[in-house]
Amino acid sequence: MIFLGVLLYVFIRGSAQAPSSFSSRVVDCLEAERSCMREAGCKAAYRELEYCTAEEAVTPLGPEARHECLEAQNSLQRYRPLQACKCRRGTRRETACLRVYWTIRFLQGHEEYEVSPYEDVELDLVRNIEKSRMASIVSAASLSLDGQNQCLKAAQDCGVFEKCGSLRSEYVVACTKIVPGSNHCNRQKCHRALRRFLERVPEEYSLGVLFCPCSDALCGERRRKTIVPSCSYEERDGKPNCLSLEGYCMKDELCRSRLADFQYNCHPSPQSPSGCARENGAACLKAYAGLIGTIMTPNYVSNGSVEVSQWCSCEGSGNQWRDCQRVLDTFNSNGCLRSAISSFGSMSPRPVESTPPAPPRPSPHIQQGSIADNILPDLSSVEDSEQEEDEGEFNVIPPYAEKESNLRSGVRGGCRGTSAPATSLLLLLLLTGPQSWG
Repeated sequence: MIFLGVLLYVFIRGSAQAPSSFSSRVVDCLEAERSCMREAGCKAAYRELEYCTAEEAVTPLGPEARHECLEAQNSLQRYRPLQACKCRRGTRRETACLRVYWTIRFLQGHEEYEVSPYEDVELDLVRNIEKSRMASIVSAASLSLDGQNQCLKAAQDCGVFEKCGSLRSEYVVACTKIVPGSNHCNRQKCHRALRRFLERVPEEYSLGVLFCPCSDALCGERRRKTIVPSCSYEERDGKPNCLSLEGYCMKDELCRSRLADFQYNCHPSPQSPSGCARENGAACLKAYAGLIGTIMTPNYVSNGSVEVSQWCSCEGSGNQWRDCQRVLDTFNSNGCLRSAISSFGSMSPRPVESTPPAPPRPSPHIQQGSIADNILPDLSSVEDSEQEEDEGEFNVIPPYAEKESNLRSGVRGGCRGTSAPATSLLLLLLLTGPQSWG
């Protein structure tokens, strides 16, 4: 009876708490849109806003049309799910979800970008990265890494993990392949491959490659060239105006959302110990990485510092110089972002459980061979390979499929010699078995 009473208490308590937890759940914008379509008033106002958004994208609306659009927008204020909805980054429905988010916020000004379109995700990246270092695949191979270029180590760790190595090879090839009949790459393919890498690879690998700590120019050069600058953001005809760059970003729902997410999570605060208003450097780094692969792709300005900036300038801005400088200062004068990058990898390791977590499991093909022999370069040749990289734009990594095919051929070659004796022994047992049983 006591046991049944305890069960009944737990059930009643859980039922009482369920509504409050459900009410605090963030509503997906596509789900909010479907709910709106079931109400005639909400549906009519939302459809009018969709029309307004489509027309504004082609040509600026006139005063009368703009007034009607604002009335439709105001009438949707009472539909709370639409006003509070959010999206999840990196999902297949992200673009469709963001379309709903920005339709509701028709004609929103830059000064109102104080909320991110994306759901708040509890990030514990620093802890994961420190754990990853303590149980790193490279250190498991008993290789001495003292004094090694940390950006090289991050690239090696990425190469050992199959998904990271494969997607990194994919974006390097996409960002270095020259379009036939031209002298430049396909920037759209380069951006798409960069986003795939940053969205599908665990943060301890992807952010490790982007924000690896450096103490010399050689390491800084590797870090700066991680995202293949000449294709991903540099213009052949010089730097564009920063306001023009931002204007193009505002016309693209994905770029606009990533920029708003960055401004929200990397908002600086001089009064904050971390320099960030939200006291979450990991969220700032993830938001910064979200901009890579868009027209607003930032990068380090030199090989000797953690200063970053956009590939743009404010020359010729005229009376819009202050607005243009605001775009630049969002990156190159952002104390929150600078602090987050500087502290990445330099924090003291946090205490972990007595049993360290297992490192991410590499491909089965890699497990069958020797990690040190098949994947990692000879550390004595690291310096030579880095000198060669300095002479060119970026060392093209062979696609991971080639690496796998080499491993497969090596495994097949090693097994060929043992398969014949095993088959002969099996036949001998089958032939002699019946006689001995008889």
